[in-house]
Amino acid sequence: MRFEFTTEDEQFRSELRTFLAEQLPDGWTGPVDESSKDGWALNQRMRKALAARGWLVMHWPEQYGGQDASSLRNIIFAEEMAYHRAPGNDRFGTRMIGPVLMFYGTDEQKSKYLPDIAAGGIQWCQGYSEPDAGSDLASLKTRAVRDGDKFIINGAKIWTSLAHRADMMFMLVRTDPDAPKHRGISMLLVDMKTPGVEVRPIYNMAGSHSFNQVTFDDVAVPAENLVGDLNNGWRVGMSVLNYERSGIDYVAWGQRAWDELAQFCRDETGPNGLPLSADPSIRRKMAELDVEIEGARLLAYEVAWSQQQGEAPADVASMSKLSGTLANKSVLDYGLQLLGMYGVLESGSPHAKLQGRFFKMRMFYTSGEILAGTTEIQKNLIAWRGLELPRV
Repeated sequence: MRFEFTTEDEQFRSELRTFLAEQLPDGWTGPVDESSKDGWALNQRMRKALAARGWLVMHWPEQYGGQDASSLRNIIFAEEMAYHRAPGNDRFGTRMIGPVLMFYGTDEQKSKYLPDIAAGGIQWCQGYSEPDAGSDLASLKTRAVRDGDKFIINGAKIWTSLAHRADMMFMLVRTDPDAPKHRGISMLLVDMKTPGVEVRPIYNMAGSHSFNQVTFDDVAVPAENLVGDLNNGWRVGMSVLNYERSGIDYVAWGQRAWDELAQFCRDETGPNGLPLSADPSIRRKMAELDVEIEGARLLAYEVAWSQQQGEAPADVASMSKLSGTLANKSVLDYGLQLLGMYGVLESGSPHAKLQGRFFKMRMFYTSGEILAGTTEIQKNLIAWRGLELPRV
């Protein structure tokens, strides 16, 4: 399949690039450190600027504040934002819970939350992973018991990105402990300021505070915050993951890293006095990585095209997530190989190569093969749903 963008699409890409050049700080290379005060302030400023232009939720229907933009137009937005490592694009709100509320939410939930997401006025986080559940999300143990007009939640979530910044969480809870593990699960919306919610920071190996553990101690949530039917949360929750897995972000991150590495090879002199780019083995490896990135990009485009046709290609979404994740990882790994010991020096050192970005990005990206479903889970989904292989 050939993917060609319209003249209007390419004009939008050009306009977005101009906007990013104007809005991002001079010399911006990213990514933003959202755990810092300045980093979070930049995130918020960019989000408001995107919302003011109608770009934050451009793929949403007009009735919810969007522009009814095509899936392919939206993938241009996501690709450029990720390539420029630009903050401000709240994927939890705009790409995950927002579309889910449009499909499963009540009229009250839509009117209460969707306008705030479209205006860039609310930060969401995702409460899925649990300390004892591992990759088997269906084994979650956080309980929600109905008590009159509310649910009482007890339990814990972990690896919750931006929970310390979030206003709201969409979370999966067990509402029927006697049902089979893929049933008896429900989705609830939780105000992070509710008494009994405690957020504990988790610092990753790159020294950044993005992840958190969140505990719930008799947290009372209004029953009206139930999304979809009671005990049908697994279906709702999986639709969220399909939106998360179908993004092109992984590919664009890899492309930006490849471009930086290619420029480094052109500028850096090897032991023979020639640029690294003159080394046939390096040229061959860079070509292989370029092909890997392009293949992952086309898969992401196919997911967007399928969504535009009204389809929900779960198996292809898993293929896209897997290929994009591995492509980005391959580029970062090879970059560190080329940079050598200088590559592990942090920004500020006079001998640091590429400002120490590759090492920090690679450490942070250890989570890439875990978030939105591990690499092993993606392979299983491709085998079961795409190839129709038996479960053993």
